[in-house]
Amino acid sequence: MLLFWLKKFIAFWMMPLSFCVVAIAAGLVLMRFPKRARLGRALAISGLVGLLVFSNKYTAKWLLRPLETRYAPIPELAAGAPVPANLAECRFVVVLGGGHGTTPGMAAANRLSSSSLARVTEGVRILRVLPDAKLVVSGPGGPNHDTHASVLRQAALSLGVAPERILTIDQAHDTEDESRHTQRLAQGQRVALVTSAWHMPRSMALFRSAGLEAVACPTDFQTHAHDAFYFDNLLWTTAALERSSLAFRERIGYLWIWLRGKA
Repeated sequence: MLLFWLKKFIAFWMMPLSFCVVAIAAGLVLMRFPKRARLGRALAISGLVGLLVFSNKYTAKWLLRPLETRYAPIPELAAGAPVPANLAECRFVVVLGGGHGTTPGMAAANRLSSSSLARVTEGVRILRVLPDAKLVVSGPGGPNHDTHASVLRQAALSLGVAPERILTIDQAHDTEDESRHTQRLAQGQRVALVTSAWHMPRSMALFRSAGLEAVACPTDFQTHAHDAFYFDNLLWTTAALERSSLAFRERIGYLWIWLRGKA
């Protein structure tokens, strides 16, 4: 658990917003000292430029697109049409957790983050063409709060999945934990892995490392190949900064598992 929080702490300070704000703050402090003023100006300007670059929509798309195109999405699965052979052999549809909020009385689907909602919706879509498969939902919970797995389960029930077809993993704190728990459930059987497209390369590497044969089922795409171009695609938004941060986080995470021989 200590390693988990240490990893989160280090990654936080390597995110674009954190890094740029620290650079600006350090620069402003150094500018108060004549002998360090030049270095201070350089740091402050670098931080400001960094914020502009990473808040740009085009930059965010350029950073995310290579992650999201690593694995192709599952095509439309029309009723009665044959299921792709690799998918047809899956006995588990594994939906990785992506967070939720807590509001008493609110429907589970409305409590899910946008990523989680996209993931569970895709998981249910795939489960409908795999009559012998189980849906596996994952995610822990805090003290006196519902586990994320239970919220995903409730959302899946509201989407028409039978209770006996849903399995939960509520003790996994990150993707590596989820891969290990899934390996114990699957017992060597093929699984359909559902997560956000930008998260899929790292997830697939960890599932392979855990000894699982997984079929990538990416969802929650943030970029698209043939979107129409508008002038505001070149502008700056906080949403673009968030997408740039996702791209950084995934690459840092992938580097971490690569250094440990899991990718």
